[in-house]
Amino acid sequence: MSLAPEQTIREYKRHYINGAWQDATSDDTLDVINPTTEEIIARIPQGTADEATQAVEAARAAFDSWSQTPLAERTAFLRKIHEKMAERSDEIAEIISQEVGMPLNMSKIVQAGGPIRELAGFADIADNYTFEETIGNSTVVKEPIGVVSCITPWNFPLNQIVAKIAPALAAGCTVVLKPTEVAPINAIILAECIHEVGLPKGVFNLVNGLGPVVGEVLASHPDVDMVSFTGSTRAGKRVSELAAQSVKRVALELGGKSPNVILDDADFKKAVKTGVTMAYFNSGQTCSAHTRMLVPKDKQDEAIEIAKAAAEKFSVGDPFDEGTRLGPLVSATQLERVREYIKKGEEEGATLVTGGTELPEGTPKGYFVKPTIFANVRNDMTIAQEEIFGPVLSIIPYEDEEDAVRIANDTIYGLAGAVWSTDEERAKRVARRIRTGQVDINGGPYNVKAPFGGFKQSGNGREHGRYGLEEFLQPKAMQF
Repeated sequence: MSLAPEQTIREYKRHYINGAWQDATSDDTLDVINPTTEEIIARIPQGTADEATQAVEAARAAFDSWSQTPLAERTAFLRKIHEKMAERSDEIAEIISQEVGMPLNMSKIVQAGGPIRELAGFADIADNYTFEETIGNSTVVKEPIGVVSCITPWNFPLNQIVAKIAPALAAGCTVVLKPTEVAPINAIILAECIHEVGLPKGVFNLVNGLGPVVGEVLASHPDVDMVSFTGSTRAGKRVSELAAQSVKRVALELGGKSPNVILDDADFKKAVKTGVTMAYFNSGQTCSAHTRMLVPKDKQDEAIEIAKAAAEKFSVGDPFDEGTRLGPLVSATQLERVREYIKKGEEEGATLVTGGTELPEGTPKGYFVKPTIFANVRNDMTIAQEEIFGPVLSIIPYEDEEDAVRIANDTIYGLAGAVWSTDEERAKRVARRIRTGQVDINGGPYNVKAPFGGFKQSGNGREHGRYGLEEFLQPKAMQF
């Protein structure tokens, strides 16, 4: 039974700049679409370059005072924001399920619960961090880098916002946020909570809008000291180009094509079933999704049988239906993109095991796609090299361990990966050779305190835990 809330269109006409809700200067708006119903659920203002500039100026004016505010006061604000957000946790989960399409039961845990907890988590990390040390005749202090622009994506919208603004504020930086225009309502709720707790004006600012307008100002403005961006590799390159003109620090969390290396001595059934789940999480709209399953050549048929059975158990449907495991893709554009990749896989000779381009049964509307598996995939095929961002898994056979490592690293990306073996030392040895920022060994669970980020064209910099805080700090040495 669907538990979806009654649909109404939310109208937003203001940005949050310099501690106040300011009416948008342009009448242009952007529609927020529910990917399950294809209906408009909200309209947000289309921010202008001038509004983005005002927000940067407000953050710059607030920096000196905020950076000198005692750490205990800064972290106390984070805990107050956490409390306000926790009061609205169920509302936020419902909103993000409408914005993005993640099943509500998972949205409560992942899209709302996790990032809300991290607001307080970063307060704890900062309270216990060593901001000053003595090295010989030098006192080395770690100071906030300055004004930070945060540009965030739609797939885990609140999570990626908190992963940036919470450590930035704890470090003593001031922030301008441009959330994704695809899933912006959760960010507006966050701004409402920030306003309620009385964060000093200019410390946090939010301007909605498009990347080529608002985002370009935030990446290029000379008063911005750092840009933290999560999104596509193509857009990340543009951010880097703009930021380079004023030599800003740039932190990028970009695309991925993560390998799941199942060695010949692995618990094969568990490894393959878990691998399917890791590929399909959030309908495959996860930058770290394990979308390339590498299996021994002589075990590919066994892998196909297990993976097919697992994929076909993923019930596709309304995120508010209790039995749904796979919601829609986020947009019509994304649906067409995924379908084109599936067609490309067939054209290039991969074997379609299950799924395909047709709409799943029982989904007359919405941006749904069947959970799809390809086998006999070569690593030079398009579906093995390019990020699809949908529930499409490629099974790639390998000859031996050396060949598996070669294939795993044969990509422009390096965000995440996995290794499976009953010999833990062997698994560790292979994991050390995989050029990615994270590697799960035998299904090791995600650790929010561990650094998250990529090698190669998956980006630079790290988020979460102590490493996430350090991204927003600059060391200064004072010699005596």
